[in-house]
Amino acid sequence: MRQIVRRSVRAVLLDEDDRLVLIKRIKPGRVPYWTAPGGGQESTDVSLEAALRRELHEELGAEADRFVQVFLFTASAGEGVSVQHFFVCRLRQLNEDARTGEEFADPSRGGYQLDRVAIDKLPAVDLKPDALKEFILSNQEALLSV
Repeated sequence: MRQIVRRSVRAVLLDEDDRLVLIKRIKPGRVPYWTAPGGGQESTDVSLEAALRRELHEELGAEADRFVQVFLFTASAGEGVSVQHFFVCRLRQLNEDARTGEEFADPSRGGYQLDRVAIDKLPAVDLKPDALKEFILSNQEALLSV
């Protein structure tokens, strides 16, 4: 069994209109793609949910509730694996002016645009990882019930 070299948390974040709250990544020289908000678990995070709450605040200026872990995604990463824990949750509030982090201060990292996507429009979106997109489309009724 290979060692976990990175553990991260991401949100299948749903707004009041049952749209997915995603981040559209715009990197110089690359085709834009979308990703679920979230990031790496830090040693100071007391739990995966606490890490995700912190990441949502940093990346979106957001608060959410009704967290339920629904999906794991594992990928090769160097000599080990990266594990992403996905939680479905509901957006309570969002303030883009409260976003923080080095990614917003460094223009060379590209853009991080907030985007809301109806699940029925998801097939037209390049959501990464592909397995997450497939999971959401296959389980949308259960996800929307949270």
